[in-house]
Amino acid sequence: MTRRIVRTGIQLGVILTVVLFLVLFLDNRYRVLPTSIHNHLPAHHPGFVVTDVTVVTCSSLNPFSRCTKEGEYWHRINKDLYLGKSLVTKAYLVVERKREDDLSTHEEVVHDIKIGRIQPSAMDPLSSDERWESRPTGIWIKKSAKRTDESKIVTGVDVLFGADAVDPRSNWQVQDISLLVDGGQDTPGPRLTVRKGPALKVEKPVPRIRKDGKFKIMQAADLHLSTGLGKCRDALPAGKPCDADPRTLDFIERLIEEEKPDFVVLSGDQVNGDTAPDSQSAIYKYSEIFARHKIPYAGIFGNHDDEGNLDRAQSMAIMDGLPYSMSTAGPEDVEGIGNYVVEILGRGSTSHSALTLYMLDTHSYSPDEHKYRGYDWLKQSQIDWFKSTSQSLKRKHKEYTHIHMDLAFIHIPLPEYRNPDQLQWVGNWTEPPTAPGFNTNFKDALVEEGVLMVSCGHDHVNDYCLPALDQSKNKPALWMCYGGGAGFGGYGGYYGYHRRVRFFDFDMNEARISTWKRLEWGNIEARIDEQIIVDGGKVVVDI
Repeated sequence: MTRRIVRTGIQLGVILTVVLFLVLFLDNRYRVLPTSIHNHLPAHHPGFVVTDVTVVTCSSLNPFSRCTKEGEYWHRINKDLYLGKSLVTKAYLVVERKREDDLSTHEEVVHDIKIGRIQPSAMDPLSSDERWESRPTGIWIKKSAKRTDESKIVTGVDVLFGADAVDPRSNWQVQDISLLVDGGQDTPGPRLTVRKGPALKVEKPVPRIRKDGKFKIMQAADLHLSTGLGKCRDALPAGKPCDADPRTLDFIERLIEEEKPDFVVLSGDQVNGDTAPDSQSAIYKYSEIFARHKIPYAGIFGNHDDEGNLDRAQSMAIMDGLPYSMSTAGPEDVEGIGNYVVEILGRGSTSHSALTLYMLDTHSYSPDEHKYRGYDWLKQSQIDWFKSTSQSLKRKHKEYTHIHMDLAFIHIPLPEYRNPDQLQWVGNWTEPPTAPGFNTNFKDALVEEGVLMVSCGHDHVNDYCLPALDQSKNKPALWMCYGGGAGFGGYGGYYGYHRRVRFFDFDMNEARISTWKRLEWGNIEARIDEQIIVDGGKVVVDI
């Protein structure tokens, strides 16, 4: 009898264990999926319309509590509205969407979404429209069976975070009021962003030399944007109120308006991972500015971009689909995410390239801390890709009627930024270069392929340009520059060093490259350390 009771107890224990595992497994299917890009993308597809929206909650303490809604048409946007800050509750937006062909004749679809404590029509004393339906967290939806004007039908709903949330995508609009979720004072409030009408195809821009033969690149290094307003670090002048992201973005926008660049290079650490529990919200902040000003841009990653809730592949999938973005993942057989080429075409209607920008992923931290402390290095597959790509493009580049020029952008500096040849530099050398300890000699590959300039970020309070030698000829053949830190979410500001942005100005008539920096505070109207680094298509050193 005792054995039978024990055997029965064991069987019940096994059954309960299996049930618990299945519940957790099924719930995790909806919660995490860490290797899936789609978890972090909005719940919309071409040809779909939204038929309902609601919020589901569940307990973090109860393994049997599931944040899902039954039904084949319900899809959860996998962003906890509390950003994981609540110890007890999780909440998710779920969207019911159907293909237009699957709708019944009189089936209603969502035409509008508002957020507030009271019915939207009550805010307008002249309105007699009472067709608003209430949903949790202050959501109000208006539904109708009318589908004659597709531009008035909601086809996508997503979640962003923070009072400064913006959406750069065409026909998307962020709601003015955040969802009524009490996530605590330091948690950025969740905001719905809503698309009306069909998904619009995003065309890649075609950057081109201006009619006067000029072209200007703005290098914005180390923006360090957060989810929410962010907190300033080492801001000058000291003691004044400072929200990191608004101040950083105001700085970038001011320089766009004053310098009028033709192209922007983001050289890594756009996102400050440990303060960005929703990296998508941070990515959208800078991309919205460039889209609004209609400036093509391209980005690579730093060591902090993937320390939030998105890895490199997931972040690049978002960046690749945004207006005016030329960012792309690059070849799958090359190590890293974001090894690619941007061609700047010549003036007029020519299809020939005038400038080639090589964008490379310098990864993050050393894979062998015992032997090489610090940061990672460019891999052999990347160097091979760079060489083969450069060789394959050279013949076509000779068809350009002027002198074609090649440039490169990375995040982590090369070991040669430590100046082993003891050459003179221009600008601020304020901290030791945190280049990798292992040298794969990518500098030599750059020189061999005729790249005239490489520029990096990473070390926020360095902004110098340093010549590098062609060892075979013992003469300068490459300029190695720093962008200088631009963002207030990262360290900076000490020793009187202010946030700054580097510019490169190209005169294709003379095959000349000039460069300078602009400051965020202090002497904000001046060009700092202006110098000519290339003339007649050749590296020049006049220091």
